[in-house]
Amino acid sequence: MTSDRDNRSLFVLPSTQDHIQGVLNAAVVFVMYGDYECFQSANVYRLIKVALQQLKLEFGENNLGFIFRHFPQKQIHPHAQRAAEAAEAAAAQGQFWQMHEILFIHQQELGNGYLVEYANRLGLDISQFLQDLSKGAYVNLINADIEGGLRSGVEAVPALFINGIRYLDRWTVEQIMAAIVAANN
Repeated sequence: MTSDRDNRSLFVLPSTQDHIQGVLNAAVVFVMYGDYECFQSANVYRLIKVALQQLKLEFGENNLGFIFRHFPQKQIHPHAQRAAEAAEAAAAQGQFWQMHEILFIHQQELGNGYLVEYANRLGLDISQFLQDLSKGAYVNLINADIEGGLRSGVEAVPALFINGIRYLDRWTVEQIMAAIVAANN
């Protein structure tokens, strides 16, 4: 992919507008563009999660941050956009990361009925959740994530940036941990 070589920097820097695990001003901040219906996105998220868990002891809680941004590939994943909207509707009720986990675990079951079931499982206000989805309350926010990804050279997901630089190495726990260690030095 030529854009990977041409544009390897994160265009939209991490901010308080992002969904973050850890700390925004951490020594190492991951930004992942992903799609809830994409098998590779789910796998990479799991790898990053394992790597961060293992390195939290070494680096400490406040030295690592993980941000997820939406990049639904609607042309190949028909439920990805709605799943992203469901994650944002859950975020409005303080449950983004819980919904995020459920969506990746159940990525083969992302139809509207399932999304409502997941919201119910999380104890969300279902009428508010449904209202947010029917109004398309978070479409602009998701489109802003997509636009930021495109401006950063993202063409497909998963796409990962470590401290603002595109990660292009192999997708293994060991490689990701090595990238974290290198970024921390």
